[in-house]
Amino acid sequence: MKNNIICFIAASVLLFFPALAGAQATVVRVDGQKVYLDTTSLNRSVQKGEIFKVILSSEKLVNPKTGKNLGDIYTYSPEGKIVEVQPMYAVGELPEKASASVGQEAVIEAAAPAAPVYTRDADENASSRQKIVYAPVEQEIISLTQADITAPGAQNFITLSADGKVTVWSRAGKDTLAERLSYTVPSAKRAVTLSAAPVKEGGLAQIFVSVYDPSRTSVSALVLENENGALQETASLPYFVKELGCGKDKKIWAQKPFVSAARPGNAREVAYQNGKYTVQKDMFSTQRNWLTGLNRYDVENAGADNLIYTSSNGTVRLTLQNGKRAESKDLFAAAPNRVKYKQEIVKFYPSLQVFGPAGDATVAAVENTSKLGLLSETFGQYQSGKIHFLTFEKGRLSLQDTVNLDGVVYDTACSDRAVLAAEVLPDGSSSVVEIFK
Repeated sequence: MKNNIICFIAASVLLFFPALAGAQATVVRVDGQKVYLDTTSLNRSVQKGEIFKVILSSEKLVNPKTGKNLGDIYTYSPEGKIVEVQPMYAVGELPEKASASVGQEAVIEAAAPAAPVYTRDADENASSRQKIVYAPVEQEIISLTQADITAPGAQNFITLSADGKVTVWSRAGKDTLAERLSYTVPSAKRAVTLSAAPVKEGGLAQIFVSVYDPSRTSVSALVLENENGALQETASLPYFVKELGCGKDKKIWAQKPFVSAARPGNAREVAYQNGKYTVQKDMFSTQRNWLTGLNRYDVENAGADNLIYTSSNGTVRLTLQNGKRAESKDLFAAAPNRVKYKQEIVKFYPSLQVFGPAGDATVAAVENTSKLGLLSETFGQYQSGKIHFLTFEKGRLSLQDTVNLDGVVYDTACSDRAVLAAEVLPDGSSSVVEIFK
């Protein structure tokens, strides 16, 4: 463990957990390894199999130099599982005789669904890939990702809406989401895309929101963190920022915007050093592409470190080790997310997700269908979206599978188990969709 992580001995776990005050259940009875929890204060239903921990003690963490209260440190029991659920209480079982006491609080973590609950694909040509479609929320979601924001292991969905609202969600049921935290980007700035990963060692993830300031024709990234149960802007970076990778392997990358007219520069990894966010010296060439619409992966073979990106004509291209390019036969890309930079329209293509074994990878690319088959310069002319899955075979990116969606897709992300998308429906609401790998 890094020396900036505070650890307790034995089975206890030490964490900053201010965000879960609303997700705590009171211990009302202890019977050996069984702990009875009052769940009436929770704003969601509890499911069998969910993980819980009893808060055994807590203390304030204070900066000795400034006197600033940095939050609470909690000591927990070993993790247990919920084994029984009743209308007003739940029974959890700990792995050993409980040290819990009546009156203590317990934290219950909503478990990610083990398998898809239902799908919308019904026709005989539908994809064999399973998916979960969560109930619509009243937002036009233009970017999303998944990370631990409210607690370790929470696997929160984080979304960015067209009007600049950043929302942290938790799973509230088999196909519904509950809002936990939110933040609104200042109205003078246009939110473009969102990413999240734990750049700081040993804690919750940070959220990076790339924004465009039309008055200054500049791009920057706001850094948001969960501080005492609220999303706070803690830093900003003079870069365009986007995540690449899936789940635990995600990295946050930054590039200088507008280094050549409306084109951006090369990418450097974002780090946290000496108490501030910075970028590393090592870089990779994006070939003047924005970090949306591209990725790096060993697609060709192990160690290839290929660049894969969406070209301006809509094909998906792969830069090979010999310097040549492979590309998709069909056109996929459409860019509903765009800004006007001086006299140019800058298009931010939906992110490309790449996963699977090195040399046998799968690429997930977006296609948005235009109304009446016309090329679109405004979002309103798009009517539906698809996620295409491609593999590299015989020198070409070949289409293997397609998942049809009911709405338009601005952006995608990648978790350990699924490709994530948000389909914007005709009424302006959005559904988060998990498409399983």
